[in-house]
Amino acid sequence: MKKSIDCVRLLRRGIVLAILLLFSSCASVIEPVTTANSSLTQGSIEMYLHSGKTTKPEFLQRFGSPNVVTRDGEGREIWSYQRAMQASEKEGFSSFWTLLLFGQSQDHAGFKNSSTMITLIIKFNSHNIVEDFNSRTSCF
Repeated sequence: MKKSIDCVRLLRRGIVLAILLLFSSCASVIEPVTTANSSLTQGSIEMYLHSGKTTKPEFLQRFGSPNVVTRDGEGREIWSYQRAMQASEKEGFSSFWTLLLFGQSQDHAGFKNSSTMITLIIKFNSHNIVEDFNSRTSCF
């Protein structure tokens, strides 16, 4: 009799522990460290990046860390960003018509995929202010 009571207690504790673990895992949602990298678009570059005005900290706060950091022959720091975006769209077409005893049916379904690649190169002066920049967007 004592063994069955101990088994029931152990089973209850196990169930309570499992429920607590289940609820605690649902309570925390993992967020990305920064969503700044996803906002790097041609429009945002034109809006927020200005030669002779924008500083490194301002740009880092808005767009996140660069992919590559190098220096040119004169020692000026150069940052390179490269971001790729993909979009998929399902397209469908269906029709049916009947003329007397003749009929026709058509089904057409497919996917459209498009990719966009944006490349940004920024050159900073010795005061950590944007000296020059160049960006390109490629769609395919």
